[in-house]
Amino acid sequence: MPHADLLNLLSDLITDARKSGADAADALVVDGTSVSVTSRLGKLEQLERSEGGDIGLRVLIGKRQAIVSSADRSKEALKELVERAVAMARTVPEDPFCGIAEPGQLATNLPALDICDPAEISAETLIERAQVCEAAARDVKGVTNSEGASAAWGKSQVAIAASNGFARAYESSGSSMSVSVIAGDSDHGMETDYDYTTAVYFADMKGPAEVGLNAGTRAVRKLGGRKVSSRKVPVIFDARVARGLVSHFLGAISGSSIARGTSFLKDAMGTEVFAPGINIFEDPHRNRGLRSKPCDGEGLANKPSALIDKGVLTTWILNLSSARQLKLAPTGHATRGTGSPPGSGTTNVWLEAGSVTPAALMSDIKDGLFVTDLVGQGVNGVTGDYSRGAVGFWIENGVLTYPVHEITIAGNLKDMFKRVTPANDLELRYGIDAPTVRIDGLTLAGT
Repeated sequence: MPHADLLNLLSDLITDARKSGADAADALVVDGTSVSVTSRLGKLEQLERSEGGDIGLRVLIGKRQAIVSSADRSKEALKELVERAVAMARTVPEDPFCGIAEPGQLATNLPALDICDPAEISAETLIERAQVCEAAARDVKGVTNSEGASAAWGKSQVAIAASNGFARAYESSGSSMSVSVIAGDSDHGMETDYDYTTAVYFADMKGPAEVGLNAGTRAVRKLGGRKVSSRKVPVIFDARVARGLVSHFLGAISGSSIARGTSFLKDAMGTEVFAPGINIFEDPHRNRGLRSKPCDGEGLANKPSALIDKGVLTTWILNLSSARQLKLAPTGHATRGTGSPPGSGTTNVWLEAGSVTPAALMSDIKDGLFVTDLVGQGVNGVTGDYSRGAVGFWIENGVLTYPVHEITIAGNLKDMFKRVTPANDLELRYGIDAPTVRIDGLTLAGT
């Protein structure tokens, strides 16, 4: 549906809500088309195509709000949507922090972003890519089975309107490809590993043969894993798992966590959270960025910024509600779905690269661990305590030696962040990105 038609639909819905008794209202529509395929052992297992969308209406009566969503856009269904939302808003408990933006808070000059691939990718192309990807993985010597390969493409339209005058619509797209294979056998041990690629533009993804080769090679390298004894050692996090450290940081500065007092960084604003040379950036306007968007989910402007500037925490991640709770200005980080109130979240975030290679980063380590996979969710957001199962390779005299497994690494994120040393191998590919990083003094629990 053209953007103008979507915005007219939302405008009519908001007008009807106001006539029915709402003091304010906003509405969101998300339309999408997607194709996904799964292939295993060279045979197509699943092919799905979906087209459709949802519309969500939020109405506010005083300090009460209600949200109702529907996939039906008939006149009768939209009339019922308004009636249900208004009726619910009259009965729910008050929320002193709810409400839409004031007109003066709204974004006025939205950037034109390159975040939608004009090409529609056919199911035949996706099937071919998935099968090439899996074949490349299975061709790696030592790979004995496959959990399958998948490829997908999708495009979506988002339109947002509110009774404060905000009305905007934009399109975005995304493609992905992944494969997971098994190496070894039941007599000598088995290991599994994967690789994947994703991008806004189909042509920007890694090639299927490269993805397959990476997955197969990683699985085979893990065969023959050993246990190691408990001790404190330097730990190198492969870039694939180092992104998780950035995610833990983002969770700790979420406005809702800060407002509830349930974050280990709740008192850290303006203080040195990371080492002095560390920067963590966000850019919601990066062309072809996986999480780019022209404004936030409540119509407020968003902008590039440094979340960590030379080690110092500069901001919380705030939507309107959490900003009101904290008596602060919102930061343009509202997220929105059709069936729930606005939340908060980031866009494209990355830990800035360092100046040394991954090899140089570990060159002085006599004994240490290079982590390629983490297991479990052992992170306490309130205290920062960190305990995760790990798989990787033992480092001896600065080089990788044998694979290791059945170990746990433990520390506290407040201490870990201050000991992060990044390598120079940053790639901006996944929305949350990091280079290989080193953290000294972690506790390793083994035999």
